[in-house]
Amino acid sequence: MNGYTNRREFLKKATVLSACAVVEAGGAYALSADPVNLGVIGTGGRGKGLIRRLMEGIGGLKVVAVADPIPFRLQEGIDAAGGVPGYLDYEELLADSRIDAVIIATPFSTHDELSIAALDAGKHVYCEKTMAKGMQEIQAVIDKVKSSELVFQTGHQYHSSPLYAAARDIIRAGYIGDITAYHSQWNRNGDWRRPVPDHRYERQINWRMYREYSGGLVAELLSHQIDFVNWVTDSHPAKIVGFGGIDYWRDGRETFDNVHLLMEYPNGLDAQYMATTSNAYDDYKLKVMGSKGTIILDYHKGEIFLEDMTAKKTGVVDGVSGATLKAWQTGVGAPIDAEGGQPSVSALRQFYQSIVHGAPVVSDVRTGAIASKCVQMSLDALYSGEIVYWRDYPELDFA
Repeated sequence: MNGYTNRREFLKKATVLSACAVVEAGGAYALSADPVNLGVIGTGGRGKGLIRRLMEGIGGLKVVAVADPIPFRLQEGIDAAGGVPGYLDYEELLADSRIDAVIIATPFSTHDELSIAALDAGKHVYCEKTMAKGMQEIQAVIDKVKSSELVFQTGHQYHSSPLYAAARDIIRAGYIGDITAYHSQWNRNGDWRRPVPDHRYERQINWRMYREYSGGLVAELLSHQIDFVNWVTDSHPAKIVGFGGIDYWRDGRETFDNVHLLMEYPNGLDAQYMATTSNAYDDYKLKVMGSKGTIILDYHKGEIFLEDMTAKKTGVVDGVSGATLKAWQTGVGAPIDAEGGQPSVSALRQFYQSIVHGAPVVSDVRTGAIASKCVQMSLDALYSGEIVYWRDYPELDFA
């Protein structure tokens, strides 16, 4: 695969290209006398995005080092974090005794190796979604977390959104009746490529295009919505079928540019997921369809549409106040009264609370592992063209 024989080589390929930068810098304000010192591993788009959020101020969390095997990406991370030490080799970052916890924002296929190495080094871990690629790798992360006293949080940040938590409560309270289906989409119009200044970095920078490293649209986008359905239902799909292909961006990529998944849950519930890269209409939507109403969620807001427009339905449960009879009768959705905000910020705040105050981890290794298994099954269904069954895959051992 273009010279990369394994994931460790993928992560460390660029270490011979330049020296490490070592510059001290400050960080975000703290909520305690001793802030949690963070190392960010992976300073591509997601990693830099999280660094910027942290530099804006998430109380108690302070970025003190970054790592990335690509020199110019590493420098971008150093600059974004205000001139902190930078390492081309993530093992050097893990050896930094100042670091209490790490954020892993690297290619999907490297999450298991890095999570295990970080826990072995005594660091708390915030691992971006999807948690791990492959059934053996998923179980290896579970086993390491089980044997550790450290915090491990997965990056399904909608778990941490007050809006999505309120929607979950409304659904589970039965306010929109019996749920029969979830319809989800995450559409974009673009080739998903990143600029590559030197061809030798093609597979490192555009790793999302290659099956060895990536789960494509399923792992990078739809896993959030899959995780939400699992979370609301306290369940997982019994079987999955999928369709997709490379039908628009015929540019040498290996992962599909459009995917369509149908999942059936043990209680008969159906969940549909689609993502495309050639049409951005309606962007991101998650629709929950019940016998009494529908909830539609986007990134930052949610609305409820009742089937029965004749009855006034105000103040029935928290989060539904403010709806009026006129709104129901004209088909206007009632807003869910909960903060949408920035789920990533909420997730990082929860990470801090778990480390410092022992708060329960909301998006933990269990939910992350179940979502990862769903992603693996979805990829197998897409690439094989066959129906795949939960029972045919190894059971995840959390005991």
